[in-house]
Amino acid sequence: MAFRARREKLRSILNGSTCIRPGSVYDATSIRIAEDLGFELGMFGGSVASLAVLGDPDVALITLTELAEQMRRMSRAAQLPVLVDADHGYGNALNVRRTVQELEAAGAAGLTIEDTLLPQAFGEAKTQLISLEEGVGKMKAALDGRGDPSLVILGRTGAVSITGLDDAVARAKAYEAVGVDGLFFTGIKNRGELEALVAATHLPIVLGGAPEEMTAPDYLVTQRVRIALQGHAPFAAATQAVYDTLKALRDGTSPKNLKGLASAELTGRAMREADVKARSNEFLGLKK
Repeated sequence: MAFRARREKLRSILNGSTCIRPGSVYDATSIRIAEDLGFELGMFGGSVASLAVLGDPDVALITLTELAEQMRRMSRAAQLPVLVDADHGYGNALNVRRTVQELEAAGAAGLTIEDTLLPQAFGEAKTQLISLEEGVGKMKAALDGRGDPSLVILGRTGAVSITGLDDAVARAKAYEAVGVDGLFFTGIKNRGELEALVAATHLPIVLGGAPEEMTAPDYLVTQRVRIALQGHAPFAAATQAVYDTLKALRDGTSPKNLKGLASAELTGRAMREADVKARSNEFLGLKK
């Protein structure tokens, strides 16, 4: 299959003995830059997906079609394996099954399915979880929807900061028993919580944001953490750069005096200009 090599790379990371930091990617240009810089993996987060596609906050407004199409654009642009935050699977367990099918077809190397209740329930200000039983059903549906056995499916829960450590352990053990390829934890506040989850399970772990005391790679490796996220700073940086540039132009700065612009060489690399020129020469007879 066309995307199997990417999925096998992600599996090798999960089955390896090191902890990597993925590059946050959200479009064709960002994934190419991450690939050129040598990142082993791209992370396509739900929050940056919503920002990049809709310009909206992460409140479950983006649709599966929009997410999959953006993933498809990135898959075309680069060979970098990408782990996709598929949120709650865009509905119930049957929707989860289709979510897996669509993201697999779009070229994702792996995806996460979480047990958060989304969209947020009417009248409930705090984050809620679906029941453990419904969460198990979603994980089963995700695995059933997988056509390529190399596609990585991770069970994700933020229960530790919502319903407590005991519930997080119960959910992690249940999702592991179903047969997911790894566990993704968010909301962990200290080493004790992580170590309790590690002691109760056996699968490789992906860790969402964590306190400073838990960021040392040597420590994370001992806890079976194979992927540790570090937020989505690239999108924030891009937003600031666009703002600063447009503001400078609006304030009367001449384009030739703008600061911080990508060089022609960097832009050319990001758009694979040399490759396009070579194809134009070969296929269109545009030799100079």
